[in-house]
Amino acid sequence: MKIGYAERGSGESLTEIWESIEMAAFFSPSRRGFLGAAMTGGLLASAGPLLGAGIFPVVETANGRLRGMMAGGIAKFVGIRYGAPTSGANRFMPPQPVEKWSGVRDALQYSDTAPQVPGDRRHDYADLIMFDNQPSGPGEDNLALNLWSPALANTAKKPVIVVLHGGGFYGGSGNAIGMDGEAMARFSDSVVISVTHRLGALGFLHLAEFGGERFASSGTAGMQDIVAALEWVRDNAAMFGGDPGRVLVYGQSGGGAKTSTLMAMPSGKGLFHRAGVMSGSALRMMPEEIANANAARLLKALNIGAGDVKALQAVPWTTLLETQAGLEAAARAQGEAPSSFAPVVDGTVLPRHPFAPDAPEVSKDVPLIVSTALDERSYRMGNFDMTEAQLLAFAQERAGERAKEVVDLYRDESPEETPFLLAARMDSDIWFRKGAFAQAELKARQGGAPVWSYLWTWPSPAYGGRYGAVHGIDVAPSLHSVRGALNGPSAESVAMADRIAGSWAAFAATGNPENEYVPDWPAYDSTSRATMIFSQDPHVVNDPRSRFREIWAEIGATRPSAAQAE
Repeated sequence: MKIGYAERGSGESLTEIWESIEMAAFFSPSRRGFLGAAMTGGLLASAGPLLGAGIFPVVETANGRLRGMMAGGIAKFVGIRYGAPTSGANRFMPPQPVEKWSGVRDALQYSDTAPQVPGDRRHDYADLIMFDNQPSGPGEDNLALNLWSPALANTAKKPVIVVLHGGGFYGGSGNAIGMDGEAMARFSDSVVISVTHRLGALGFLHLAEFGGERFASSGTAGMQDIVAALEWVRDNAAMFGGDPGRVLVYGQSGGGAKTSTLMAMPSGKGLFHRAGVMSGSALRMMPEEIANANAARLLKALNIGAGDVKALQAVPWTTLLETQAGLEAAARAQGEAPSSFAPVVDGTVLPRHPFAPDAPEVSKDVPLIVSTALDERSYRMGNFDMTEAQLLAFAQERAGERAKEVVDLYRDESPEETPFLLAARMDSDIWFRKGAFAQAELKARQGGAPVWSYLWTWPSPAYGGRYGAVHGIDVAPSLHSVRGALNGPSAESVAMADRIAGSWAAFAATGNPENEYVPDWPAYDSTSRATMIFSQDPHVVNDPRSRFREIWAEIGATRPSAAQAE
């Protein structure tokens, strides 16, 4: 549409005409241009497969029609329920199905997040890893997923990337800003999905002794939620342009632990075809005897007697969460490990530990990526001005009489590094890499689908770089985002995002992470232990950090206690 001065009349100046055009654009739905023209086949019609389809596309699912929203050429559907609300009689039960509906239901607002204890923003790491920084409030209507797609045609058959959020089994959600999948959907040409599920006692309170057979699997309810979400993907992904036969499930930290656990669950078999564990290799889950003790402690604090399940289901979730938090605080105050809630090896839903004593047979045919970051534990340590003497004392707590030998080994590798980061690196080797190494070894020895390994060494520029390659540094770039506090929008962080997101995109599409942004990446085996080093100079090293692994094995160092880990 062309607007000329003569057509508008001689009473208006050119400035007035331009201002009227600007105001029309300002009040248009997009405020970025003449979207009205685009919606009638104008400016944006040829910019992508979805842009001419309207602002609010509608998709038919197995339960009914959903209305989403366009965002930069990507279709966005949020708050899609894959399970019914979990309050009342549904609390502690397996996820219940969503009732079918008529008409069109909006998928424009996020669901509740799972109830969780708020974070403490008095510390730097609160800005780095803050699980409750989410766009929606807590509640028990949280069995939902969020989906981003570059093409809604049911013939598109794009790879599907399902991201499980971090936060252990106690915090976070798929609604968090860091789980936004729009950039990754665009970069990878894949359907990206984030999942929200039950956490803490509401997701993993084991009530087999308390509630009888009906509640025998309550200690795995949060993991059953994830299986239900994957069943939704199986049944509906094609309608959103996805290929239900190419589903990647991956996650960092707690998301990696959930992925590890999922690989040992018979109910998950066939629902995902590639898996990724970033800084969250979980070899074992909670034994029933510990889960029973945790449940008894919580029920006593709530003053609920044995067998009174209805009373437990009627307790407001705020009271239950506050009681859970109080027990944890009391344990810490007494120098004890806090009661925790995690998936329980119940013999049925989770019949065995995820990777102990070996890799699970049920996922033998699923290829896997296992990873860590160099300085994982730095986000849990606050002594940035640590001296060399304090570093030696730190090492003595873990290595005893061999402390100086350990410090010398770390110092020899990184002569200019701060004592603080060397200390963090020690605990990262003991805490994270020990488990990751074991998981990769077990998967490789199984002789089924291959496993790949990577080590992220590029340090975060946040806070002057004092955190190094901290826990969580690879989360945002894995979704091709540089907006996270750990990375920032620089040429270096964009290059790192290309490398890691390109690897996950290739893995989702083909089952192999090799891609144009990194050099050849051979699979891991127990002989060469090839590992991709994600840095500004990405390269493969065979068995990196073997000297450190071997010395800690000789010393017999174990992970820090649960109390220290908190």
